[in-house]
Amino acid sequence: MEKRRDQDPKPATPEVVVRGLLDFETFYRAEFRKVLGLVGVLSGSRWAEEMTQDAFLAAYRNWEEVGRMDRRDAWVRVAAMNLARSTFRRRRAEARALLRLGEPVTVLPDLEPPYAEFWEQVRRLPARQAQVIALHYLEDRPVAEIAETLGTAPGTIKAQLHTARIALAARLGAAIGEQT
Repeated sequence: MEKRRDQDPKPATPEVVVRGLLDFETFYRAEFRKVLGLVGVLSGSRWAEEMTQDAFLAAYRNWEEVGRMDRRDAWVRVAAMNLARSTFRRRRAEARALLRLGEPVTVLPDLEPPYAEFWEQVRRLPARQAQVIALHYLEDRPVAEIAETLGTAPGTIKAQLHTARIALAARLGAAIGEQT
């Protein structure tokens, strides 16, 4: 079946392209540090900035679609959290392989003690629970907004937050008890 000429999408005018780039730049400037912090605590990786840049690059490449979204910030956070999770898994596998070969593994610089232990335990939670904790405590997002960002029901977020808090309390309580 032949496409009718009036059905072809119109090419973007230079004005629309420039406006889109300015919109992206504004979005990038407003959200980059927040997303970097989120990726940093979820991944515990020195590669957090690279992962964050990759998430924003994906948003830029899809800006025609992402730029029209009401919640662009949610889109880029989900992309960044997914990159953090997959990068963390890959780097952990690489580190295990290097250890088996007797190669040194680079260790990340430590965070301040109270924060380091907390975020280490958050990273040990199931991925979705860790994401909920980070969005709630690091970014101070309400349950409804986290649910919208992650594409799930608020009740599910409340349950995951509750379960994660219990797990963290047990783990951190045990860690604190061992130190005293």
